[in-house]
Amino acid sequence: MPGLVGRAQAEAGFTLLEILVALTVFGFLMLGLNQGVRFSLSAWTMQARTVAARDELAATERLLRRLIERAEPAEEDTPPSLRGLPGALVFRTILPLIVTGQPVRAAEVALGVDEAGRLVLRAQTNPRAIRLSAEPPPIEEVLLTGLRGLQIAYWRAPTRTDTGGWQGTWTARALPSLIRFRLVFQPGDARHWPDIVVAPVREPLREAGAN
Repeated sequence: MPGLVGRAQAEAGFTLLEILVALTVFGFLMLGLNQGVRFSLSAWTMQARTVAARDELAATERLLRRLIERAEPAEEDTPPSLRGLPGALVFRTILPLIVTGQPVRAAEVALGVDEAGRLVLRAQTNPRAIRLSAEPPPIEEVLLTGLRGLQIAYWRAPTRTDTGGWQGTWTARALPSLIRFRLVFQPGDARHWPDIVVAPVREPLREAGAN
């Protein structure tokens, strides 16, 4: 009888080895579950960052297109309204509401990448107005960060005496037919964006009634 009772008690419980094996298996399951959760969170974070970066780049492209499309040609007997370098651009245009927070206003805009790798837009509103008091501070907006540079080219239409083509600088009084922006990112930056090619307007814009 005592032998039968001992065997029954042994069969009803777990040995130390069985408990250790169960704990080991449970540990592996928890480790796998934890790794899966971490992978899912990492993938979600990466996707969110990618979407945010694309939204930022798309917003920058829309703003550049809007500013260039509203570039103001030079009037008679006035200096060029657009002065272009390979990595910087200064021109007169109409600022949209999203930049000024006020009704549409004419401005002289400077665009370039600073030493910190930021694509910066600086604008002085009403550049041709007669100042009766101190000038208002210029508007400054950081459009993008993490850039190595900005490459700008200007298209000159061919003529009978000139083959035209892309130019690295622009000093003519007439606006270029096209302006091309190429964003150069820092090494290792996963972002990329196609060239932005915009055609300036061909006739003067008016502040009143501009959209």
